[in-house]
Amino acid sequence: MDVEIRLLGPNEAVPIELLLLADPSEEIILNYIDRGECFIATNNNEIIGALVIIKTRPETIEIVNIVVKEDFQGKGIGKKLIDFAIIYAKEQREKTMEIGTGNSSIFQLLLYQKCGFRIVGVDPDFFIRHYKDEIYENGIQCRDMIRLRLEL
Repeated sequence: MDVEIRLLGPNEAVPIELLLLADPSEEIILNYIDRGECFIATNNNEIIGALVIIKTRPETIEIVNIVVKEDFQGKGIGKKLIDFAIIYAKEQREKTMEIGTGNSSIFQLLLYQKCGFRIVGVDPDFFIRHYKDEIYENGIQCRDMIRLRLEL
């Protein structure tokens, strides 16, 4: 599958519906989308994935949203997006990349660790405090934010 990853153009609409697959709060997405950069993955001019990166501290960036359309999951596109983000971070002379995910996001935790990220902490009840509605995934309530880090 031919996948192209590029920065979303200034006149292109943010793929909110796609980003909502990974983060169910449009309000939170709109907050971080303005502070970061949105990259899209396309196949035959169809947007099939997205990645949002923000600078959080000196020499540190965070992937705040990474998503692949359901029909395209399991085909290595998520890994391609992470690999792209790592190259981008190194080009920006960043030293650390961070990512957070829910305690119920089993497949994401697997992918991030396969890509070299290490678990560095837990923010208990993050999703209870910041999201109005309860979130369930893989039959588990999403309560805690698992924080992961990759030294570049």
